[in-house]
Amino acid sequence: MPHTIAVIGGGPAGLRAAEVLAEAGYAVTLFDHKPTVGRKFLLAGRGGLNLTHSEPAAEFLKKYGAAQSLMARALALFSPEELRAWCHDLGIETFVGSSGRVYPRDMKATSLLRAWLKKLNRLGVTFALRHAWTGWNGDALSFQTADGEMVAFKPDATLIALGGASWPHLGSDGHWTGIFRAHNIPLAPLRPANCGFVVQWSDVFRQRRAGEPLKPVTLTFAGRSQRGEIMITQNGVEGSLIYAFGAALRDEIEARGKAVITLDLRSDLTKGELTTRLSRPRGSQSLANHLRKAGGLSPLAASLLREGARDLPPNASRLAERIKAMPLTLVATGPIERAISTAGGVCLNALTEDLMLKNKPGVFVAGEMLDWEAPTGGYLLQGCFSTASLAARGIGKWLISQSITVENI
Repeated sequence: MPHTIAVIGGGPAGLRAAEVLAEAGYAVTLFDHKPTVGRKFLLAGRGGLNLTHSEPAAEFLKKYGAAQSLMARALALFSPEELRAWCHDLGIETFVGSSGRVYPRDMKATSLLRAWLKKLNRLGVTFALRHAWTGWNGDALSFQTADGEMVAFKPDATLIALGGASWPHLGSDGHWTGIFRAHNIPLAPLRPANCGFVVQWSDVFRQRRAGEPLKPVTLTFAGRSQRGEIMITQNGVEGSLIYAFGAALRDEIEARGKAVITLDLRSDLTKGELTTRLSRPRGSQSLANHLRKAGGLSPLAASLLREGARDLPPNASRLAERIKAMPLTLVATGPIERAISTAGGVCLNALTEDLMLKNKPGVFVAGEMLDWEAPTGGYLLQGCFSTASLAARGIGKWLISQSITVENI
């Protein structure tokens, strides 16, 4: 009889772990409290599923910050190249975009998930849906079904991949933190990551400009600069450029109550070139028209410039300086429920190198539940796939260490 493994959570990490374990010959049952799996995965693919990134391994690893040691082990087992090969084996072709990001050829998550679930069914994975995990009852896992019935399941090993606390209606509601705390499992608080930030816009600016993209723009914070796009929202700013600085901005706000970023609204021009342009006679033109015609600012950039300073300097040099280094104050993060991902989770020092809980032998954790974060760009999904592969291999190693005869992963 094959040994039984419970995988709790039907997101990318849980599905990947179930796949690796089933391929190794285990009897895998995947539990999820929703009626279908992969709900947040499908949402992530709504605008084009960014699977991973094609940049060199050393640069890729840096995106994981303090969790680089963990991710080095995980990526060694399932690298970005192996993720692409895995997609191709499912019949899903991939391509590298101009930014280095990797996508399915059709840009969709639906076709990939459909092919993936067919493979899991072929491998014999059992899906126990509408089963909400309520914790442990002795050595057994306890679940509540949709009709309120309590079900116990006692596997040979367990892998938990329940995600963070963003987009809770899709399944990642963070309820597991209460269960873990009750069992004295060390946790770092869940915090929003890859989220929007609050700016105290005037009503006029909010009504006129919310929903508009600011591009191209260069953002500078804490000595680091990057060029990209920012989206203006009703309550502040979001977008890939904001997410790239998200962790540092969030930490600054938590420490000081605000974070001041600097925006270069004409990063394609030097200050001298911009000063020369702005020195042209203005005549009867309004300042807005002068900024647009001489300064080359978009209507949004001009509005933003005036939003930040009601009285702009009339001197061309000082005006150019303002355009090249416009401060913008962020006063709070957006709500965790609307964040793309979450930081915090199970403390890495509470885990073995194979991602088993030190105080819960035979219980492994993977994916966004772990205390790591990364910006958007393919790093999030890659991290979930790779940590799932690491934890699944860890289950095989642990079972062998318990003198159980199983096929090694």
